[in-house]
Amino acid sequence: MRYVGDIATTDSYKISLYTWNEKYIVKIEAGPYEQMYKVNQLDFWGDEAALREIFADEVFLKSVFARFQQMHSDFNDVLTRFDLV
Repeated sequence: MRYVGDIATTDSYKISLYTWNEKYIVKIEAGPYEQMYKVNQLDFWGDEAALREIFADEVFLKSVFARFQQMHSDFNDVLTRFDLV
């Protein structure tokens, strides 16, 4: 996997762009959690700018971060059930 660059970085999250096996891989990290999206490079004809625009979309990012909150909640729930917190 080859690192291409960051799409966005804030105190709350980091979005990185990679290429591998004719795919763009977008990794979004927030604390101990991450989400990855694999996108066929041919769908974007090598246009990284378009991909960067999509992954900077506010509506999409709100959904992504809601998913991070759900991941955190799910993990805390299981830790509580096993008396680990």
